Amino acid sequence: MAPRPPRKKTSPSWAEKSQNRLIYLGMGFLALYAGVAIKALFATILTPMAPLASQIASPIPEIPHPDPKALTGGNFILPNVRRASIIDRNGQPLALSLPVVHVYANPMEIIDPEDIAVKLQGVLPNLDLADTIRRLKQDKQFVYLARNIAPTDELAINNLGIPGIYFENSEQRHYPLGHLAAQILGGVDIDNQGIAGLEYYFNQRLMSDQTPLRLSIDARVQAAMRDELNIAKEHFQAIGACAILMDVHTGEIVAMVSLPDYDANNLAHAPADARFNRAVTGMYEPGSTFKLQTAAMALQLGVIHPWDQFSTAPIHIDRFTISDLSSDHFAPWLALPSVMAFSSNPASAHIALDVGVEKQQTWLKNMGLLDRAPIELPESGRPIVPPTKNWGITRAMTVAFGHGIAESPLAIVRGTATTGNGGYLVTPTLISHGHQNDDVVMAEDTKGPRLISAENANILRRILRLVVTKGIGRRADSPGYLVGGKTGTAEKISEHGTYLKHVNITAFTGMFPMNNPRYALYVMLDAPQGTEDTHGQTTAGWIAAPIFSKIVTRTAPMLGLFPYERAKARRLDAELAIPLTPSIPPDILHPLGPGNDPGAQAVAQLTSDRDAARRAVDDLH
Repeated sequence: MAPRPPRKKTSPSWAEKSQNRLIYLGMGFLALYAGVAIKALFATILTPMAPLASQIASPIPEIPHPDPKALTGGNFILPNVRRASIIDRNGQPLALSLPVVHVYANPMEIIDPEDIAVKLQGVLPNLDLADTIRRLKQDKQFVYLARNIAPTDELAINNLGIPGIYFENSEQRHYPLGHLAAQILGGVDIDNQGIAGLEYYFNQRLMSDQTPLRLSIDARVQAAMRDELNIAKEHFQAIGACAILMDVHTGEIVAMVSLPDYDANNLAHAPADARFNRAVTGMYEPGSTFKLQTAAMALQLGVIHPWDQFSTAPIHIDRFTISDLSSDHFAPWLALPSVMAFSSNPASAHIALDVGVEKQQTWLKNMGLLDRAPIELPESGRPIVPPTKNWGITRAMTVAFGHGIAESPLAIVRGTATTGNGGYLVTPTLISHGHQNDDVVMAEDTKGPRLISAENANILRRILRLVVTKGIGRRADSPGYLVGGKTGTAEKISEHGTYLKHVNITAFTGMFPMNNPRYALYVMLDAPQGTEDTHGQTTAGWIAAPIFSKIVTRTAPMLGLFPYERAKARRLDAELAIPLTPSIPPDILHPLGPGNDPGAQAVAQLTSDRDAARRAVDDLH
């Protein structure tokens, strides 16, 4: 039998090819799904991936735990906050930022705004339901729902598991001492940016450097001074008060109080009168405290000497009269120490005329009294001074005893400090210079211009002590501290520019101890009421001077100054003593006095010319 021929191979049909392809494709998908399943197994069960920090916020903010040793040293730096703390000269925190949480939403991810708003209100009872619903319905991707919530509230909201609700870590400014130094510290807005006081002035510094900002303020002294001033304000029913304590050598402000004040944690709701810093923004006629500048000016220019005498007779120019509040001095002519001790207005006017109008203006300009007092507070105001064209003879006389010009209390105490540090005009500052020693000596690079010689500064110190020992400032004395200073009473000016009779600004500016001045202190009450203790009087000698004494007695020990024992105090007082009427040196042939006083001659000439007198008085307006 013949063999069969081999069978001829036939190609796979189209159906067979399609079937094979489907099998291969299915196997590929099976492998792909297996890979995805394995990856998901590792990602969700075996080795799950942690979410990124930007994807979810911690339900409980990290509570700061600062190092107690760092706090003791004044290095108050808190973790998780950006804005630096503000501390006093001893490291006491005055302002610090605490971590908080804000709640926000993405309305595009919100499904049921009404239901979500109700749930959120269950955690945050103060949440405005209608406003929250409105926010959640907005066509936006970001809206705030609540700010500065507590960690427990954040956890409760987080546990609701609401899609589209998120948390944002932030910080909130806190002022642990409340009212203390509120106008100095100022405050921040809702975005933690400074809007007033030091918070505004140093905003960039506080946001860029976490090192605490150390102030010259001593919180202990600030609290004590505020307490004494507030007691006086309430006792005399004054509408306002202020006090400033300054280091005469460095210009550091150790305490600055303005009343009424407010809780610094509630700046947004503080009334305008409480936010008003009377120490730097308020402008007041300085009254007789300005006689210190008149005396310093005339002595330094060589126009007068301590033994020169000046008329105390009332000065009548047209319808305008310059006279003393009282005639306690009982003398028609007074030497310079007596002019200051008994605070004679006509005598001070004569001294100003002896100096001259232009020299008076130049002196006040050099003393910084015609411009804002330099201080790290944006609220520092500009003095109210007459224009040059209206600064004639009559104006020069009124300015001599502190009328017709308005200055800030800071400007007055700065001028006082100049007589206590040897004649240097220091720059006031709220920033600590870091001095730790009791015997502070100014470095040459921190001294301002020298405006008064050491000899004249010494004379002025002795005169200021005389005001307290034998003059109208007796109630300012603080046993053992050798204080000295000058009273100042000025009638308050109404909104219409007229003087209010029997409504006074009472002030006292001075230093202690006068044998070696360390601190200058200014005290002022606005519109105090007379009491039985003051026999109804509202003058500075009765009201401001005793407050000055109480503040010195209470705060000096905090500053490391203690009263001299009696024997030493008497010896130092004897060294400071200056006669009310100093003897005329034998080589002085023509001292100023009766028959030899250019100021008196100028007044006589002015009063004899009615037209000139009328024009001079009109210039005051």
